[in-house]
Amino acid sequence: MTTIRVETAAPYDVVVADDARSHVHALLGVDVSRVAIVHPPQLAGLAGDLTEELRGGRQAVRIEVPAGERAKTLDVARYCWDVLGTCGFTRSDVIIALGGGATTDLAGFVASAWLRGIGLISMPTTVLAMVDAAVGGKTGINAAAGKNLIGAFYEPRGVLCDTGVLHSLPHSEIRSGAAEIVKCGFISDPGILDLISSAPQLALDPAKSVLPELIVRGIRVKAQTVAADLTESVRSGDGIGREALNYGHTLGHAIERLEDYTVRHGEAISVGMLFAAELAFLAGDIDEDLVSRHRTILGMLGLPTSYRRHAYAPALEVMRVDKKTRGTTMRFVILEGLARPRILAGSDESLIAEAFRRVSQ
Repeated sequence: MTTIRVETAAPYDVVVADDARSHVHALLGVDVSRVAIVHPPQLAGLAGDLTEELRGGRQAVRIEVPAGERAKTLDVARYCWDVLGTCGFTRSDVIIALGGGATTDLAGFVASAWLRGIGLISMPTTVLAMVDAAVGGKTGINAAAGKNLIGAFYEPRGVLCDTGVLHSLPHSEIRSGAAEIVKCGFISDPGILDLISSAPQLALDPAKSVLPELIVRGIRVKAQTVAADLTESVRSGDGIGREALNYGHTLGHAIERLEDYTVRHGEAISVGMLFAAELAFLAGDIDEDLVSRHRTILGMLGLPTSYRRHAYAPALEVMRVDKKTRGTTMRFVILEGLARPRILAGSDESLIAEAFRRVSQ
């Protein structure tokens, strides 16, 4: 078992273990009367087991929501709030987010808004959710204009990463989640990249020790980053703060939006990271070797490195309303060296177009 402390204003622990679920009782404590387990349909069995485990002196209810990004709508959030209201949830009660990144984002937003904030415990069941959505307190739902444009910073009581559930996860989901781990390697911990390069197949195998180590390293990068800048208040200079975690996400989120969220998040940010590397090269910040390293490592994991050539114009429009944009100035997270992220603001659009061309097919 590995425990990682997230040292924000309201510190909490991330537990990574085969039996992490067993720690949920300690996180709930004795004062919680009601627990709502928000989960997607494919986890109905696991949610049912957890519901039975939590009953006994308290009310435990399941709230089933759509799978994937279809859960991240105002209508689904409203449905969750209606259930909480019907069941009489108060500020001393708790929501458990059981599922992948989308479920985690939704449940966190629901918890942040109900009575202006009730208890939240995250139990991520995918690699992506473990290293990204469950840590750092970002919650949200999607809007017609783009992904995660409605949300709040809201931290959980704790995060339980039960690596045992990864054994039944589709290989494609593990590969998608690995993209977020790769991101952590490029922005902060190059040891992640070395580990993947030495054993790319083991990096995607939940039965081996490499994947759990990569998950722990990715969580540590995120924990350290959000502890220093929880609400993305650092926006310039060498220390760009939490925005560094958006490496690859500006184009990545645009691709997800243009494909109506039928492309997995990790697949989209894989292309986005290579795009950011090409943009950094064109801006004179990094050399071709570091760009090539992006392409090589992503390729080793079977992640995509190109997107539709003729999608540049609509992708540009979506990127204009990215959360990092200020006024009319587009801002991109790029590298000025390995593990040295920075913000590129107001770049010549000809460079953006050329970077896109280099990752298009």
